[in-house]
Amino acid sequence: MDSRITQPAHDGTAHPAGPPFSPLRLGTWPTPLEPAPRLATALGLRPEDLWIKRDDLTGLAGGGNKIRKLEWTVAKALAEHGDTLVTTGAAQSNHARLTAAAGARLGLDVVLVLQGEPPAAAAGNLLLDSLLGARLVWAGDADGEALDAAARETAKDLRKAGATPALIPFGGSSALGARGYLDAGSELLEQCPDVQHIVVALGSGGTMAGLVAAAGARRVLGVDTGARRDAKAAVHEYAAALTHAPVAAEELRVRTDQIGAGYGTLTPATAEALSLAARCEGVVLDPVYTGRALAGLRAAVRDGDIRPGETTVLVHTGGLPGFFGHSEIPAVLG
Repeated sequence: MDSRITQPAHDGTAHPAGPPFSPLRLGTWPTPLEPAPRLATALGLRPEDLWIKRDDLTGLAGGGNKIRKLEWTVAKALAEHGDTLVTTGAAQSNHARLTAAAGARLGLDVVLVLQGEPPAAAAGNLLLDSLLGARLVWAGDADGEALDAAARETAKDLRKAGATPALIPFGGSSALGARGYLDAGSELLEQCPDVQHIVVALGSGGTMAGLVAAAGARRVLGVDTGARRDAKAAVHEYAAALTHAPVAAEELRVRTDQIGAGYGTLTPATAEALSLAARCEGVVLDPVYTGRALAGLRAAVRDGDIRPGETTVLVHTGGLPGFFGHSEIPAVLG
C-alpha cells in the first residue's frame, strides 16, 4: 500500500496524505489476535468477549509496540541521511531497546540518553541495550524537558564529531510515529470488525493516538501509566494530525486510576493483573504498560464502562525484557 495516498478509515473518516517516504519493514505483520476465554471469565465478561492483540510478538529483539513507530521514525532518519539514532527513555525503556535493535539491523549507530545513573549490574532492557551495541548516556535525575535537552546536546556533540544524528522522540511518539498505530488499527479492524472496546496502555501517546485515528475515540480506552503529564493532550495532538476530522479532546476515553505511585512503579492492582493473565492464559504482561492496561480493563468491567456481551480487545504492547529489570516483582507477587 502506498502510504502517500489518502485512505478511508473503517469508521468512514479520511486520513491526510502521509510523508513522501515509505515506512521500513522491521516487524512481522500482522500480529496475532488471540481469544482469552478464561481471562474473560475471571474479569466478569463472557468467554467469547475478550481477545488479546499480540503486539508483543512483533519480532526484533524481544518485540513490542515501539517497532511499529520506529518503522516510520527511522525511515525519516534514513530519508534525511542520518547515520546515528539518538533517543531518550527511562532506564528500562522498551523504546530504547528497540531503537538499538533497529539500528543494529540497519547498520546505524545508536546513542540512548537515559534517566538516572548507571546501575551496579545491568538487567532487563539495559542488558539488551548493551548486547545490541548501543552507547548509553546517563542524564541523572532528569524530567522530560531535561532529558530532551540532554538528547539535543548529545546530538550536537555527535555533529561536531562528524556524525549525522537523527533524534527519535521519547517513546517514538509523534504524529509520524503514530502512523504505525494507524496501520495497526486498520489491521485490528480487519481481524475483528465488531470490536467495541480496544484497551491499551497510554504512555507517550502515539499508540493510543493511532488507534483513535483508525477506530474512533468511542472504541479506544487508554489506561494512563503516568509516563508523561500531558498524555491525553499528546493523544489529541497526534490523532488530529492523522485525520481530517479530529475528535475533541473531551471525547477521548482515558483512565487515570492505575498510575499509583507513578510511572515505573508496580501497583497492587497491576501485580494482580500480571498473575491473572499468566495463570488464566499463560500470557506474561509487563509491569509498567500492559499490566496496568489489564488492571484498567478490570476496573472498567467493575464500574460498568465495559459490559458482558461487548467484544473487547486488550492490546499487548510487549515489554517482557523490562519485567526482568524490576527487582521488586518477586516480593509483590509472592
